Amino acid sequence: MGTAARPSFDTETLRRAVEGQSPETLLSLYTDDAEIRVVNRNAQPSHPKVLHGRSEITDMLTDVYNRDMTHKLEACVVQGDRAAYSESCEYADGVRVMSESMLTLRDGRIARQIIIEAWDE
Repeated sequence: MGTAARPSFDTETLRRAVEGQSPETLLSLYTDDAEIRVVNRNAQPSHPKVLHGRSEITDMLTDVYNRDMTHKLEACVVQGDRAAYSESCEYADGVRVMSESMLTLRDGRIARQIIIEAWDE
């Protein structure tokens, strides 16, 4: 009796989407009912920004990738139905942003994500 292989998370697509600034490609990695919680200087841990579903996630990704900045996927680790990655960003004026994401995966796609961001002040 064999076990069915679960779809794996596509880290190369993640890298291409992040570094190629492609919100459409990145969106393809999310489930239809995905949720993102963002914690940063404007959305404190007790009141994170919460996005529900592809429409809200699309709006956020489009906003981020339309900015004059670069993105680099620093590291990504996948273990079972969990993944984590580090991303570094830099605006044209030199302001830097670091983010860490923890992912819960379902069928090889992102179902839940927590993003912690730190910005140059």
